[in-house]
Amino acid sequence: MSDDLDRIMAVMDAAFDPAWGEAWNRRQVSDSLAFPHTHFRLLAADGQPPDIGAPAAGFTLVRAAPGEEELLLIGVAPESRNRGIGRRLLEQVLDDARERGAERVFLEMRYNNPAAPLYRSIGFEPIGRRRDYYGLPDGTKIDAITFACAL
Repeated sequence: MSDDLDRIMAVMDAAFDPAWGEAWNRRQVSDSLAFPHTHFRLLAADGQPPDIGAPAAGFTLVRAAPGEEELLLIGVAPESRNRGIGRRLLEQVLDDARERGAERVFLEMRYNNPAAPLYRSIGFEPIGRRRDYYGLPDGTKIDAITFACAL
């Protein structure tokens, strides 16, 4: 598990722009993964699970609840973007959720997240907006958009 956490954090550190304050720290990820209903996936640059000890190109962190799941985080290393890694990760989230009996998958993102077209292309639709939900490191507040995908 420590190796997997190292790989998640390596992608997190590369993928999340500090200006938005969206990255989780190691403790947050570790604490989340201590719960049996939280799951992660790793993919290598070739779109397959990485070999033991090999770096990951992307990851997802998902929380399951009866009948639904929430995509907590998805990250793709900058050098692996625009190669289908994000799409493959999202497809795996939906496949895994179906296997666990979920009827819907939710995610929340800042309103100006450039991944919105990818989410929509997979079947996610906006269902709500939270005004001033995210606080940025500079003190600015921005809205969050909640998306759902029926399975």
